[in-house]
Amino acid sequence: MPTPFTRLGFQIPNFTFPDVPHTALFDRVAAMAARAEESGFDTIFVMDHFYQLPMLGPPEWNMFEAYTLLGALAARTRRARLGTLVTGNTYRNPALLGKIVTSLDVISGGRALLGIGAGWFEQEHTAFGFEFGSFSERFLKLEEALAILKPMLRDERPSFDGRFYRTEEVINQPPSLQEGGPTIMIGGAGEKKTLRMAAEHAHESNLPCHVDEVPRKLQVLERHCQTVGRDRGTIGVSVLFSLIVAPTMGEAEAQRDALLARRGLDWSALPEPMKESISKMLVMGDADAIGEFVQRKVREPGLDGLVVNLPANGHDLEAIEFAGSVLGKALS
Repeated sequence: MPTPFTRLGFQIPNFTFPDVPHTALFDRVAAMAARAEESGFDTIFVMDHFYQLPMLGPPEWNMFEAYTLLGALAARTRRARLGTLVTGNTYRNPALLGKIVTSLDVISGGRALLGIGAGWFEQEHTAFGFEFGSFSERFLKLEEALAILKPMLRDERPSFDGRFYRTEEVINQPPSLQEGGPTIMIGGAGEKKTLRMAAEHAHESNLPCHVDEVPRKLQVLERHCQTVGRDRGTIGVSVLFSLIVAPTMGEAEAQRDALLARRGLDWSALPEPMKESISKMLVMGDADAIGEFVQRKVREPGLDGLVVNLPANGHDLEAIEFAGSVLGKALS
């Protein structure tokens, strides 16, 4: 089985930075990934989207194609695993995706990870001409895709004839450098479908849910594992959240206010319900507060790791280093 599990992951969900022109954009992103690796993050994730997500910015904000970017980051990093959080299955034929991920593994020296999910962003599908389909169809497609991807990543030659996808003894050379193939991470917190599929197919599960929901999600995953006869401990489970951490709480609040100001919002003038909603989306505080949070919400519930993005200042190399230091100490 591929190891290790994600303990401390760094997600880059945004590529529109103050005072960074397009000509310097990749170099900044590469510097971010390198600094994250140096600061103790063991896995670097990018989103698999073509438009910026509505909660993060307008659709015309910058967005790199994920696997092109990961291939380039492989040349700028040395130790951290590289993957998407997560690949939209509907955007690529699964056999092609298997080829892409295996190529990334060889290029990176055995550091590729396949994060995958059913896909959900309808606007992108419409704009780029990808079939969106129903909720049930997207999960059926994911089931079929995994039936192709899992053997391909293990250097097998699967033949498959399904409702949506078909392969015939598909060859995937050169093979992955990782014994058993790259880790498969299924992202999502859906209790009926997503966590069941994680129990059946995944090496890792990432929960993009509020941290207070984690204990219940772990119980659901445990039940699915029991149903399929699997030890839950063989699945690494991490949680994803947006982090604002600073030397003092006042500085963290100032970073939050500046983040909102860039979106045309004044924190002090927001109605209380909106403030509460924003506060639930962010984990915010100084080093002591974040350390306590990680202990209570990550370690005590039994999670194997965490993945963060830094929405206020993720482009700032010193901010990445500070976050890595604080989180690394909290997890030690």
